[in-house]
Amino acid sequence: ETVIHQRRDIIISIIFHSFLFKKVRSKMRFATAAATKAFAFSRVSPAFRTAMPGVQNFAGLRMMSAAAPGPKPVNPEFSSGPCKKRPGYDVANLDKRTLGRSHRSKIGKERLALAISETKRILGIPDDYLVGIVPASDTGAYEMAMWNMLGARNVDICHWESFGKGWFGDAVSHLKLRDTVEVNEHTAGYGELPDFSKLNPENDICFTFNGTTSGVRVPEGCDFISDDRTGLTLCDATSACFAMNMPWEKLDVTTYSWQKVLGGEGAHGILILSPRAVERLETYVPENRPLPKIFRLASKGKISAGIFKGATINTPSMIAVEDYIDALEWADSCGGVDALVKMSLDNLAVLEKFVDDNDWIDFLAKDPTTRSSTSVCLTLDLDADQIKKFVSLLESENVALDIGGYRDAPPSIRIWCGSTVEKADVEALMPWLQWAYDEVKSS
Repeated sequence: ETVIHQRRDIIISIIFHSFLFKKVRSKMRFATAAATKAFAFSRVSPAFRTAMPGVQNFAGLRMMSAAAPGPKPVNPEFSSGPCKKRPGYDVANLDKRTLGRSHRSKIGKERLALAISETKRILGIPDDYLVGIVPASDTGAYEMAMWNMLGARNVDICHWESFGKGWFGDAVSHLKLRDTVEVNEHTAGYGELPDFSKLNPENDICFTFNGTTSGVRVPEGCDFISDDRTGLTLCDATSACFAMNMPWEKLDVTTYSWQKVLGGEGAHGILILSPRAVERLETYVPENRPLPKIFRLASKGKISAGIFKGATINTPSMIAVEDYIDALEWADSCGGVDALVKMSLDNLAVLEKFVDDNDWIDFLAKDPTTRSSTSVCLTLDLDADQIKKFVSLLESENVALDIGGYRDAPPSIRIWCGSTVEKADVEALMPWLQWAYDEVKSS
């Protein structure tokens, strides 16, 4: 009798499944939430698993909703920071020799120095530039540069999204640079770039290479920066390094964090200095500007050289260091920066085709030549509340996580397309974007 009941339940499940599938196919629309739940129950009902022991693991696989538009991305992580780990990543494979050891130990110093030397080699940073590991992610690295170097001459600050605007605010409100020098603000709205032709090569220039919250990057090659400049350039490149070609000859100070393009961990920043930047540190001491210990890069007219050899200012997380080294090894194995740039551009191309084919979605970036290939920002034919529902639907389906636009940006979504994200996952996401839009629009 028990077997008869079990088989009856199985037959009912199969009939319901077939009926629902035919209804969906015939109407070319998506099932209701109730039908979706019913269908999901029929697939994993106890009777089915008991009577069919050979397929018990079927219920543990990632399933699609009723009338799903297609397979889901294998990895639904599209966050713009911290970003997805590299393909094949396993924390168990990290080198653990430094765990529980001092960062001042022989092995600790060796691993920190390796992280620095491999960064320099893989990024193709000139030999006479310095690379250091500093506290507080990209924010700490950039603030460190601002507090040590700005004030020696007039400053041009360019911003077209929230982080660049933050650097301007710090320069004016906290460093109070306008008490001693001119601070010129060059700005544009989200999706656009300011007029770089107004920059003065005699001034220090602060800018972000890629606007993480607007999806707009600077033009390839940075030709707006003069080769004959007398001021320094301070570049926040946190969502650009390893995904875009960096014209080092144009950049005097460059900063980024591990948790963006390489999918590393947060809390640590990279500071890259040209010889001209080093000269500024050794010849300029801001008046009446106390510097906390974690910001100090020079002492008595000499740069603190140890920082750029692995003697960090404060205690780093050695497991995060090993995670970063792992990411560097992966980047190298892929073919270096050129390969990573191509992966990111290939991901962007998938989105570009989808946008071309659908009139309800568009890029926030107005100019395709300065469209970000990492932090891809998109506007939808939906209001702010509908966009929140759109994002929530995709998250509830475990299709796309953390793709809501930045809080200060116009209502939008943001899909990370850096090289750790696999093209097949971006392709699998596209039908689900259409699904979420149709669901929200119809409700």
